[in-house]
Amino acid sequence: MNIGQSIYDLFGGNGEIGILLCIFLIFLLDALVIPTLPELFFVIGFMAGTEYTDVPVLFGCELISAAAAAELIGIFSLYYVVEHIRIPKKVEKAVGAYTDFLVLGDERLLLLNRVAPMIPFAGAFISIMKWNPAKCAFYIVLGCVLKYGIIMLLSDFFYGFFDSGDAQTFTLIMIFAVIGASMALSLYLKKRNGIGNGKDPDA
Repeated sequence: MNIGQSIYDLFGGNGEIGILLCIFLIFLLDALVIPTLPELFFVIGFMAGTEYTDVPVLFGCELISAAAAAELIGIFSLYYVVEHIRIPKKVEKAVGAYTDFLVLGDERLLLLNRVAPMIPFAGAFISIMKWNPAKCAFYIVLGCVLKYGIIMLLSDFFYGFFDSGDAQTFTLIMIFAVIGASMALSLYLKKRNGIGNGKDPDA
């Protein structure tokens, strides 16, 4: 069972606070090391929140705030750990070569990562690449607000123009399309840049 589903089953039935806690924990784990499909649970939380509030967008903003806080804590917790352990030179070289192959090679990559996931363990990348933590925090929050703000507004649009059942269907279709498009774009960019096909980054 997906750990995100386990968290939602445990806390999701406890009103707005329970949903906010779910989103925080799910995004926290995803920012650390455990993939949890945060996009899916964000819209599930948003849909569930419509039962507790007359202003879904306001609750959506609370969800985005919880998500952004969790990502900052998770990413910079991993950053702190990597900063205080000895990273082998081969790993540093490999990370540097990998980053050089990408469209962007600086903190802005964290923003691109929202659309096409290219860097796992972002906190480790920030440490190894010696990126500016303040700039990284800015792009992390900006990316979170933009991505999930758009998802929230589209979800609210569906709930405003369709009945509850159809709105849920359209929202879930949208989020699976977003996840699928992100994965496809990520694979395309990696293939275009010769990542993962045996091409030598130093060639």
